[in-house]
Amino acid sequence: GSTNAILRGFKSLTQTNQALFVVDGIPYDNTNQSRNGYDLGNAASDINPDDIESVSVLKGAGASALYGSRGANGVILITTKKGHRQKGLGVSASFGVTVGTPDKSTLPTYQTMYGEGYGSASAGSSLESPATGSAADGFFYYGKALGDPTQTTHLIAQTNFDAATGPAYDPSLQVFNWDAFAPGDPNYGKTTAWKPAAHHNPTDFFVTPVTTNTNIMVDGGSDKGTFKIAYSRADNKDYMPNSSNTKNLLDMNATYNINDKVSVFGTLNYSDNSGIGRYLYSYTGTTSPMTDFRQWWPTNVDIKAQKADYFRNTAINNTWNWQPNAYGVNAGNLVQAPAYHDNLYWDRYQNFETDSRTRYLGFAGLNYKITPYLNFMGRVSMDYYDQSYERKNNVGSQTVSFYEKYLETYHETNYDLLLNFDKNLTSDLNLKALLGTNVRQDYLSSTDASTSGGLVVPGLYALSNSFKTAPAPTEVLDRKEVDGIFAGATLGWRELITLDGTIRRDKSSTLPDNNNTYYYPSVSANFIFSKLLSQMSWLSYGKVWANYAEVGNDADFYQTSTTFLAGTSFSGVPNYGFQSQHNNPDLKPERNKAYEGGLEASFLNSRLGFTAVYYHSKQINQITPISVSTATGYNTYVVNAGAVQNSGVELSVNLTPVKTRDFSWTMTVNWTDPKNKVLALYNGQPSLAIAKLQNSIQLVGEVGKPYGIIRGTDYVYANGKRVITDDGYYKLASNSLSDIGSIQPKWYGGINNTVTYKNWALGFLVDVKKGGQLYSLDMDYGSSSGLYPRTAGYNDKGQPVRAPLSQGGGIVLKGVLSDGKTPNTTRIDESDINTGNYTFSSAYGEADKEFVYDAGYVKLREVTLNYTFPQSFVDKQKVFKGIDVSLAGRNLWIIHKNVPYADPEQGQASGNASIGFQNGAYPTMRTFAAIVKFKF
Repeated sequence: GSTNAILRGFKSLTQTNQALFVVDGIPYDNTNQSRNGYDLGNAASDINPDDIESVSVLKGAGASALYGSRGANGVILITTKKGHRQKGLGVSASFGVTVGTPDKSTLPTYQTMYGEGYGSASAGSSLESPATGSAADGFFYYGKALGDPTQTTHLIAQTNFDAATGPAYDPSLQVFNWDAFAPGDPNYGKTTAWKPAAHHNPTDFFVTPVTTNTNIMVDGGSDKGTFKIAYSRADNKDYMPNSSNTKNLLDMNATYNINDKVSVFGTLNYSDNSGIGRYLYSYTGTTSPMTDFRQWWPTNVDIKAQKADYFRNTAINNTWNWQPNAYGVNAGNLVQAPAYHDNLYWDRYQNFETDSRTRYLGFAGLNYKITPYLNFMGRVSMDYYDQSYERKNNVGSQTVSFYEKYLETYHETNYDLLLNFDKNLTSDLNLKALLGTNVRQDYLSSTDASTSGGLVVPGLYALSNSFKTAPAPTEVLDRKEVDGIFAGATLGWRELITLDGTIRRDKSSTLPDNNNTYYYPSVSANFIFSKLLSQMSWLSYGKVWANYAEVGNDADFYQTSTTFLAGTSFSGVPNYGFQSQHNNPDLKPERNKAYEGGLEASFLNSRLGFTAVYYHSKQINQITPISVSTATGYNTYVVNAGAVQNSGVELSVNLTPVKTRDFSWTMTVNWTDPKNKVLALYNGQPSLAIAKLQNSIQLVGEVGKPYGIIRGTDYVYANGKRVITDDGYYKLASNSLSDIGSIQPKWYGGINNTVTYKNWALGFLVDVKKGGQLYSLDMDYGSSSGLYPRTAGYNDKGQPVRAPLSQGGGIVLKGVLSDGKTPNTTRIDESDINTGNYTFSSAYGEADKEFVYDAGYVKLREVTLNYTFPQSFVDKQKVFKGIDVSLAGRNLWIIHKNVPYADPEQGQASGNASIGFQNGAYPTMRTFAAIVKFKF
């Protein structure tokens, strides 16, 4: 799935905030590939983790300025493994298997007092006998069983509703449940006891996830050059049925020394990535099992029965959510028609997506050592991939059947020339300098086509199988070029003081001619003061530094000219129309001005050390689409406006409490308090909607507040307490877009421990996030459908909450009357959602604020145990040069969280709008891995 690689906060209001990935000096595309609510992951997932030698993170603008406009969000530098000079060949292999189990604290807990139904709703005229629709009848429908007029009238569950606001469970009642209308089910045409199903928990739906990894690497080299070839394969069977992913990765690199002055080098990385049944989040015609489980799941539905019914006859969508016309009418001639939800397994095996991506990353270059202190390098690189995506929805589903096919080709080509200078000017003074140029060319071509009006032949997924004439495909061609020139110089004196300066000039084709050239300067200074204090034996190392830099972003494709969009032609006549966005011919690049300073020191032979950093950045001239009146003919207008500021302190402490010949314990503690503020927006407006989400929730940038304010409905307060009306209900604020939360955390922290004893090594990592908030659509919708214990149980009188007031039911809402002092004592009826006697959720009397939760957490993120076989044992085998065995666990324990039934880190795919909103959150998986590595 997708990840957010955000370094030092959100800087751009609407453009990407993801860090730039660079592999062996080559930019590596990390675009989020998600489409139509399916999480297809980030493109950087093509990187082979077994081939990574090291990772460096450039968080500040001073370190990333030379990477040009894409370095504005920081850079993640990855260096892959290379060949080594050695006698013979070096061969290594590793084999691993990972299994998982869901963390039950991230799965819903249901109330089991009430079953499927929607209060006293009437089934309508499609039943042989009308429903009575009164509270006294328990909210069941009445009808003749399976259309047989000789039978007596029976109770029929309200299976056309997906809520658990129906009748109270009573095993003495015999009811036609959902399975009574499922052909082939053992209970077809039969009544069963009205009680919760034995297998109604999501854990009965999941399968055991298993991942296997195989990696083989061969390398070698001599004074003439080196080479490496590595192959990896990963097979991942996910915990969702019919969900898997397979990766084949081939990595090759080589160097060759033509003579003492000239050498050539090259790399080719190949990846083949294919998936099926990826996670679905948003409401896009079909619903995911997790939105079912979290928002619309009555507990009279047996998950294992759903599975059995599907596999008995895969041609029938034996749902738990039948339309009323599926009941016993027309002399037993049932009509299968799902109301809102398909059979869970029909969804997974009939309505799913498939995707594949084939990718090549390669470069070739030449090094020429002109003099001992002057070196020239020329390099050409390309990052290229083709990918396809297919979305399928079969005939018989709740939504209209369809087939969609999306094809995309992407490539980025970079041409680099670099001249490096490195010479000692005097015995105390060293100068390093560089001069270079870079030309980057981006190309993206895509075609998106789909059927219309459904499929003619069930199960035949082809564009030609369209019931209606398929619309013309959507075709996109994006091209871009950025030409860069850069230079830098580093002056070092006695390895004591270092002064560094860089400048880069970029010229981008996505900006207008008069504003398409821009410069990025940076300056920095380092002082290693421990060199002057060598007599202080307790001080091992000490350094202080400071830097200033300017970086930024250019515009996205085609934002300077407003053009026509081509539609489906009519009788051979072309059809063109305006696009919904008015572009801007006067755009300027975004600019980020940043500075930072830090202190690093270690003591007692490096047994104790720390690093402290303060950073501050301000990104101005934000390229932002703002909403305008549709009377203009457009929905948005692209402008330069707005400023966002980020600042904070980063602290890291390294400690070795114990160190002997055979035993050591090292600890690293990290802490940071990122502070974010929106300083200004276009034309003085107070806020900008970053995302408009389900249930009218908005994520906004608001002047004077952190990026990512959550907006929705709120309560009216008096003296900090909720105001209750005279009739006992909450009083809601008139503003439906009140500020109800912020995604910005107060601080992050982590503790990493490593304990070694002889050949054993044990490591464990604890992650902490303090503050930040999220809105849970799952808890809001799930409350409206009566799923959660908060909507049921017993009141202060010991009576069922949903019992009528006449039977002692109902609740007293906590709060005060309008005077702000008098506690509320009025009891309200919660017995029938259909008559308004139900207050749970923002749909029925609560505010969105009710479902905003603290997103902080404390997690045992990882535990590893490694054993290296003694060399004496390895030598006796006469086959291996080394053997390592490792055990690892990930996401083992959420020690503390405040979000009910979900992981606070779960969002919707990735991107600016993915944080602070939960919809159909997937459970966190505890994973356990065993890996064995051999060296030959």
